[in-house]
Amino acid sequence: MAGSVNKVILIGNLGRDPETRRFANGGQVVSFSLATTDSWKDKNTGERKEKTEWHNIQIFDENIGKVAEQYLKKGSKVYLQGSLQTREFTDKDNNQRKTTEVVLQRFNSELTLLDGRRDGAGAEDRGAHSQGGDDSFGRASPMERRPAAAGASRSAAAMNDDIPF
Repeated sequence: MAGSVNKVILIGNLGRDPETRRFANGGQVVSFSLATTDSWKDKNTGERKEKTEWHNIQIFDENIGKVAEQYLKKGSKVYLQGSLQTREFTDKDNNQRKTTEVVLQRFNSELTLLDGRRDGAGAEDRGAHSQGGDDSFGRASPMERRPAAAGASRSAAAMNDDIPF
């Protein structure tokens, strides 16, 4: 095999509210923990069992980070795509540590809110379309963004006329 792939896809719940750290160079990182839980029925006892894995998430993409800051909180259910990165650091007791994190950077990363919109009436329906409003709630991936309302942009047919081949 000539190449390799480093891609992580997770669906889980936030274990804590997102925290934002800003850097001197103007950049930022949004961090939170994500729990994924597997459940199964024990063949011997018939008992229901669960195992929860905790994942440390680091968001370096500014747009995805804004969505996380604004809409996520402890317990939120999300779908995310990123890559695994391992880094070394020295802890407060001067011990060398190593940690592996799921990192969402500018390319090949995605964050989708799965809980739905929380309206004043308590409705939770992410798929509902608001009249005349921005329907991009929680859409951090450019592939998921919907085109602007009719009339605000050119139609697909008109755009195809401009393609020179």
